[in-house]
Amino acid sequence: MEPVVSTVDLYRKDPRPGDRTELGSYTLNAGEIVAFASQWDPQFFHVDENRAAREGYFGGLIASGVQTLAVYQRLTVDSLVRSWDVVGGAGIRDLKFLRPVRPGDTLTGFTVIEEVQNQPDRCRVRVVYTGELINQNREPVLVLTMSAYLRMRDV
Repeated sequence: MEPVVSTVDLYRKDPRPGDRTELGSYTLNAGEIVAFASQWDPQFFHVDENRAAREGYFGGLIASGVQTLAVYQRLTVDSLVRSWDVVGGAGIRDLKFLRPVRPGDTLTGFTVIEEVQNQPDRCRVRVVYTGELINQNREPVLVLTMSAYLRMRDV
C-alpha cells in the first residue's frame, strides 16, 4: 500500500538549483527483463537469452533502454518527486543509454536540479533536472535531462 502524502509533505523540499538527490537502488533479474521486453520491446537480445548470447552483439541478454528509463523514473519518484506537487511531466532531452544493463545489475544514481522557472500566471513552476544511473561497478548506464511542472506553493 502506498503511503498517504499530506499537503505539508508535498512542500517539505522546495526544489532549488544545485540540489542533488541520491537515488535508491534496484537490481534487475533475467525474468523481469524478459517479461518487460516481451510486452514492450520484444527484440531477441531482450527476450531470448540463448539467441542473445549466441548471435547478439552484446553477448547475452540485456534490458531494454525503455526499462532502464523506467527504473530511473521509479527511483526518482521514490527519492524526490513524491515530495513535490506535480502537475505533469514536461519533457525528456539528452537521453543516452551508455552501456547495456544485464541481469543481476544493480542500478542507482542521482538527480541534480538545474533550473526552477516560476510561471506565476499559470500558478506553477517548471523544474529541470539532470540524472544519471550507474551500475554496481560505478559505470554510467543512463544520463538524461527531464522537466516537470509543479504547482506553486501559497506562501
